[in-house]
Amino acid sequence: MKTLIAYSSRTGNTKKVGDAILKAFPQGEIKDIKDVDNLDYDLIVVGTWIDKGTADTKALKFIETIENKRVAYFFTLGAYPDSKHATDCIGAIDKLFTDRGNEIFGRFHCQGAIDSKLTAWMSTLPAEHPHSPNPERLKRWEDASKHPDEEDLQSAYRAFKEVAAEL
Repeated sequence: MKTLIAYSSRTGNTKKVGDAILKAFPQGEIKDIKDVDNLDYDLIVVGTWIDKGTADTKALKFIETIENKRVAYFFTLGAYPDSKHATDCIGAIDKLFTDRGNEIFGRFHCQGAIDSKLTAWMSTLPAEHPHSPNPERLKRWEDASKHPDEEDLQSAYRAFKEVAAEL
């Protein structure tokens, strides 16, 4: 099965997960979204980091070019993977694909380190701002800095090994 793994990565987290997923597809190839020149694949797997509750801008533009295909996706985010925010992101990304007639065969997400420039900026926000640092948020940022870890990468591989077996 000819498979493309196309990713957008700001800190390297999403690419790491994509590299782990590639091992599940013997005829797969991995490319930065900016290097994709055609969509002639049996399965297109899109990797993105989360920005404002959905795929980042580069991935959004790429997803808009995919229509009536077999797809799967994965993402990294600074929030906890079992959070409501993560669940909302799944719904938003599912909709991006299904609104274009695509059939989703798999999905995976895990926590990923937040860009240090972003946490530095958020650290300057006033206390009343919804993204300002507080003890809970600082702990989440710290936890995120350790991901994706080896367990995340193995989980991604296993999830997509199941996708490959299904197809």
